[in-house]
Amino acid sequence: MKILILGAGKMGSFFVDLLSFDHETAVYDVDARRLRFMYNTQRFLSLDEVDAFAPELVINAVTLKYTLDTFREVIPHLPEGCIISDIASVKTGLQDFYATCGHPYVSTHPMFGPTFANLGALSNENAIVITEGDYMGRLFFLNLYTKLGLHVHEYSFEEHDETMAYSLSIPFVSTFVFAAIMKHQDAPGTTFKRHLAIARGVLGEDDCLLREILFNPRTSGQVARIQDELTELTDIIRRKDEDALNQYLTKIRGNIK
Repeated sequence: MKILILGAGKMGSFFVDLLSFDHETAVYDVDARRLRFMYNTQRFLSLDEVDAFAPELVINAVTLKYTLDTFREVIPHLPEGCIISDIASVKTGLQDFYATCGHPYVSTHPMFGPTFANLGALSNENAIVITEGDYMGRLFFLNLYTKLGLHVHEYSFEEHDETMAYSLSIPFVSTFVFAAIMKHQDAPGTTFKRHLAIARGVLGEDDCLLREILFNPRTSGQVARIQDELTELTDIIRRKDEDALNQYLTKIRGNIK
C-alpha cells in the first residue's frame, strides 16, 4: 500500500519506521530539519509532490492544533478513494469534518504517546479504533495495532470522548494541582520524585493538546469529582477522624485493585 504520513515528529517518525519496510511510504513536513534522519521513505517538503505519489492511505500525525488545517491542505492533492486517518488523542471537530470531506476515513488513538511510552515495547499499552468510518481502513489499523501487541478497543466517537474525559482529564488536572503548589526540595523523597517526573512529562505536552483535554465538555464534571473528594478528605484531616480515614483508605484501595 502507498501510505503518506503527515508530520515528521515523534509519532510520525514512529509510523514511518513501522510501515516503511512493508509498504511504499512517504512523509511530508514543512520543516526540512525534521526529515534529515528519515530513511527508507520518500521525503516531501511540498504538497505538490503528493500528487505524483498518489497515496492510498494518509496518516495525519501533525500536532493536534494543525490536524484539521493539514487535512484541508492535503485533500486537494489526494486521489479519489484515498483513505484519510488521524491518530489524535482529542477528536473535537473531527467527526463533523469527516462527514463532509469527501474521502473515506478512519480515526484511531494509539494511547502510547511518546512522552512516557517505550515505543519499542508496547505490549502493556492500549489503542482505540473508532467504530465509525471506512471498514478497510479500520481493518488496517486493527491488524497493525494487534501485531504490535497492543490491547485494542473499538469505541464510537462519543464513547472515545467520554473515556478520554476520564482517563486524561483526571490525571492531568491532578498533575496541574501538584505542580501549582510545588516548591523546590533539596532532599525529595521517592514518591515526590516520581510525581515530579510525571508533572514534567505532562507539562511538556503541546499546549493545544492540554487545552483541548481541559476544554472537553465532559472534563468539568471530572474536575468536580476531584473537588468533592478533596472536600471530604480535608474534612477528615481537619477532624483527625481515624475511623473515617480508615474507611476512606479502604474505599480508595478498592478503586485501584
